[in-house]
Amino acid sequence: MIRDITIGQYYPANSIVHRLDPRVKIMCTLFYLISLFLFKSVLGYALCTVFLFAVIRLSKVPFKFITKGLKPIIVLLMITVLFNLFLTNQGNVLVSFWIFKITDEGLRTAVYMAIRLIYLIVGSSLMTLTTTPNELTDGIEKLLKPFNKIKVPVHEIAMMMSIALRFIPILLEETDKIMKAQIARGADLEGGNIIQKAKNMIPILVPLFVSAFRRANDLAMAMEARCYQGGEGRTKMKPLVYQKRDYITYAVTILYIVVMVLVGRYISFRVWIF
Repeated sequence: MIRDITIGQYYPANSIVHRLDPRVKIMCTLFYLISLFLFKSVLGYALCTVFLFAVIRLSKVPFKFITKGLKPIIVLLMITVLFNLFLTNQGNVLVSFWIFKITDEGLRTAVYMAIRLIYLIVGSSLMTLTTTPNELTDGIEKLLKPFNKIKVPVHEIAMMMSIALRFIPILLEETDKIMKAQIARGADLEGGNIIQKAKNMIPILVPLFVSAFRRANDLAMAMEARCYQGGEGRTKMKPLVYQKRDYITYAVTILYIVVMVLVGRYISFRVWIF
């Protein structure tokens, strides 16, 4: 399961999505995530699915590689579905047993929430898979640059986010090595009840935290040895400049948002009329 986590990883490919400005990818991803909550209809989810699959096709990232990142959230997905399925009392009762009731509205809400959660993970993963950590840092810093006027440490915030994303695959690889080492020494990481499984995680978490702090200390010492002083007055080797494809991407995303808003309002209006 650790190898299935794709957040923070970069998939190199020669695609138009990879060549987009990181600011465009960050803003368009944000718009897409917001659009998931603008409608509650089959038509809206169909359009959202077509848009997402079109972007995945343009990114040239294998679909299996993207869906692999959904395996770690299966438990969260099931909990979300069950909560919406059994705790929604509106609508007609479809199944009733003991103290639980399944209504048509609860079933519809559970399916919609599951789709939203999956699309949230896929959309966010697609941005990190097509953008290097350095590009993400530059994009976030450029987008937050206006906050410099109110003394917000924009460069430091962007740097911390970039380092956090970069350390995710490193820590996952370290965790995998520690688990294999503990299993080779005879540790049973799968047996027992929930409490026993939690105790079995201690031999993994302790060396993992030690390794993480050691890596963080080494990184801090390396930055100090190179006289790193932050982003004030620093220049960029590859300055961010909008290209024609970036403006086209903005236009397509805005058009998509407008369509989603119209679909949401039109469907709601028709339901209210009838």
